[in-house]
Amino acid sequence: MEGDHWPHGSCDGAGQSLARLRDRASQFFQSLSVAELGRETDRHLWISEWLKVADDYRTLAESAHQNRSAWVSREAWLCSLTALEVVRRLSCPEDVESAGLADEVGISLRGFEAEAGLAIERVKIDCFDQGALAAFFLPALRRGTSAPTVICLSDEDITLGSMMSRLLPASLCGTMSLLFVDAGNSTVHRSFKPEHRLQCWLDYLEARPDVDARRIAIYGEGEGASHASRLALSDRRIAAAVCDGGLLTPVMRRASLRWMTGFGQAVPDGASTGSLAPSRRLPCPLLMVVGSRSMIWEQDALDLQAGYRQTGADCSVVVPNNVRHPLGEVENFIAVDDFVFEWLGSKLGTARQLDPVTYL
Repeated sequence: MEGDHWPHGSCDGAGQSLARLRDRASQFFQSLSVAELGRETDRHLWISEWLKVADDYRTLAESAHQNRSAWVSREAWLCSLTALEVVRRLSCPEDVESAGLADEVGISLRGFEAEAGLAIERVKIDCFDQGALAAFFLPALRRGTSAPTVICLSDEDITLGSMMSRLLPASLCGTMSLLFVDAGNSTVHRSFKPEHRLQCWLDYLEARPDVDARRIAIYGEGEGASHASRLALSDRRIAAAVCDGGLLTPVMRRASLRWMTGFGQAVPDGASTGSLAPSRRLPCPLLMVVGSRSMIWEQDALDLQAGYRQTGADCSVVVPNNVRHPLGEVENFIAVDDFVFEWLGSKLGTARQLDPVTYL
């Protein structure tokens, strides 16, 4: 398929058009202002434009499938997913455009899997005779006999479909396999701790010949960031963790205490909360993503990092540049996802080393 058939930029090799679109989306978020986000006409115009981008790439993916251009179809589906994620970031629950967004994402995910010629394995395993666990496994596109693998945890607020629609494009042509787990949805009894359920997935990955058991990392968002911390603390098989560093529980405990007693104030920016540091430290390298992904404050993360660094431990912090406005926050998810994968690559031996604190 010739380059001028691509709807939003030339195609000069696998991954190039996706990289170009992701760069365009990242620059779009970088240029947003609070004033612009507050204008309904501007916001709905952007939503309409990005929906058109998603639809154009969906049309291209279907056409490429008919022409048996598998890699073009695969990349076009990922471009469509990226554009739909931009729409989701800009939309509010009451927006008309958001009503069918989940269905559109589902179509693109199914198209990526079924039509683009890339196998996403649906995996089911038993967990200590407590019930069944389900996940999706995406093998690394570039790998030798075995590849490093990242367990990706969603939760009730950050759906598995949303996480997959973001991280699949970020991992195109990557050297890491991905195991997507819905941490809040399984048939295993609720009394069975999340970290014990996750250990079942570690056992499963260790038994796969295409997984390097020495290089298994975990990445959690929302409540999944807390689950990731507990697993990394309890199981030495985790080589790196993107998590909350064990901070969420004491932060929530303090907030609950303030609410029940009516005493105390919220911690202002720049205030120290060193007493919140957990009593036990994670034995593997960890990255804390400040904000909604881990529900921790910047200063809490920096305080914990300072304690880790005093002992020579490996602890990094990334602070996204979110745009605050009356409807909430808009995150440049492209920049954050790219950084997370680069950090994971640096700890799993597939990329360069990064600075311990990064502001996006």
